[in-house]
Amino acid sequence: MDSLTLTPLGGLGEIGMNCMLLETDRDMVMVDCGLMFPEEYLFGVDVVIPRFDTVLAKKDKLRGIVLTHGHEDHIGALPWLLPYVDAPLYGSRFTMALVEYKLREHGLEPYVTCNTVRDHERVQLGEMAVNFIPVCHSIIEGFGLGIETAAGRIVHSGDFKVDRTPSNGHVTDLDAFSRFSGEDCALLLSDSTNVEREGFALAESEIHASLDQLFTECSGRILFTLFASHIQRMQEVFDLAAKHGRKVAVSGRSLWRNIDLAREHGYLRIEPGVYIDLDRANDYPDSEMLLLLTGSQGEPLSALTRLAMGEHRQINVHSGDLVIMSSRFIPGNTRAITKVINRLYKLGAEVIYEKVAGIHASGHAHRAELAMMLDAVKPKFFLPVHGEYRHLVKHSRLAVERGVAPERAIVLEDGQPLTLYPDGTIRREESVPVEHIYVDGKGVGDVGVTVLKERQLLAGEGLVIVNLVIDEESGEITLGPDILSKGFIFEQHYAHYLEDAKCIVLDIFENVPPSQTEKLKERIRSSLRRFFRKVLDRDPVVVPVVIRI
Repeated sequence: MDSLTLTPLGGLGEIGMNCMLLETDRDMVMVDCGLMFPEEYLFGVDVVIPRFDTVLAKKDKLRGIVLTHGHEDHIGALPWLLPYVDAPLYGSRFTMALVEYKLREHGLEPYVTCNTVRDHERVQLGEMAVNFIPVCHSIIEGFGLGIETAAGRIVHSGDFKVDRTPSNGHVTDLDAFSRFSGEDCALLLSDSTNVEREGFALAESEIHASLDQLFTECSGRILFTLFASHIQRMQEVFDLAAKHGRKVAVSGRSLWRNIDLAREHGYLRIEPGVYIDLDRANDYPDSEMLLLLTGSQGEPLSALTRLAMGEHRQINVHSGDLVIMSSRFIPGNTRAITKVINRLYKLGAEVIYEKVAGIHASGHAHRAELAMMLDAVKPKFFLPVHGEYRHLVKHSRLAVERGVAPERAIVLEDGQPLTLYPDGTIRREESVPVEHIYVDGKGVGDVGVTVLKERQLLAGEGLVIVNLVIDEESGEITLGPDILSKGFIFEQHYAHYLEDAKCIVLDIFENVPPSQTEKLKERIRSSLRRFFRKVLDRDPVVVPVVIRI
């Protein structure tokens, strides 16, 4: 019997790292290949990517990688997969432009086939066929998917919203979803991010009106930050700047890159004379200047953060500046963002952000819009995707409210495969390994639980290094013991504790045979840890360095 197995490798039970496998006996298709940015406790980790063992074990079956849109949580992990598989990529023109830039950065462009698809195009991938259905999202040219399989028709919503007053053709084609589904859609996979928000997301026209009012009322400079991939919002900023007689200068590599890509492909139109070099920003009165900056999430090296900390080389904050943060606070970034906001207020700026004004519209459907997708598709089975576990549960309950049978609204987590059969039955399969892979510099997967625990301990308790040099012939100490504290205590205030620690090391040395270096190190390590716990209630990492010469 022909069947289809869906295996989520990321994106279920978390926000980010979206990656789904669709597999038959002979063929396999991957939908998205995203990364996730690390939580604060993942010290030193650059990005988090899915575990690809399941893909690599069957890579000869992989007929293609289908990309719904160009956000990092959907395309960001490609450079870590593509060196090991030979599979073409499919996505919109703008998505492919972003992917090709990423491939050039990693030296992979000559080895990967990138295929641009258009709205409503159909692509045959082995036994499966994928129909690309346009959706409205916070990045241009996003797609939902209508997937034809022997086990039935599958709909993947992609990341979407339903804008009731769309601009420039950025629409979610619910009619196309309905036509594809007909009366026989086997399964709907739908974006769950905003299921807890009632009603509809703000329309982009409402955001435009709010921004226009702010531009009208502002007599000083405007400092504007947003997601670097939000080309629609960038267009609004350039249009409003031209309307209100302001020049726009940009600071931030990702913004420069995306503006250049968007202009090159005709997605962004800027009136002559509006866009100027950052070096010229100080040549104009504050009332005629707008600075477009990276840093909407309080990233440490972003332009807005460096500006707030007084570390930007070319510009600084002026008293009376209006800072507009036109983006949502991503969970986990709130502390960093509020730190930047507080610093900006200290420097005399006024800050407007989503919680105090309608200046950002989410790209993800609210509850009423999710209901519209369910009503358009009318699936037999429903699988919520793209959300934390509570989002998935609440979205499954909404599906039941819209007519899906309770036993057919299924909540899965990463690594839990589900097989769909042509007779309308399903089966849960044995789980596959999907633990997160941490990328740290050039290291991929070599930062594990042990390393992270050590880093957390170093961050929380600090480091004490004990240096001891012993004469090989006499067995006597020729140098030391010297004790160095890093991130543990302020040595000038607690020097007496370090002197006591030296005495403990000398006592241990007197009671350990000279030839037993490893035993000496272990005794020093355990004794000093007990000592510091007793006198300071601290437990630093103790590293004894014993050298024999």
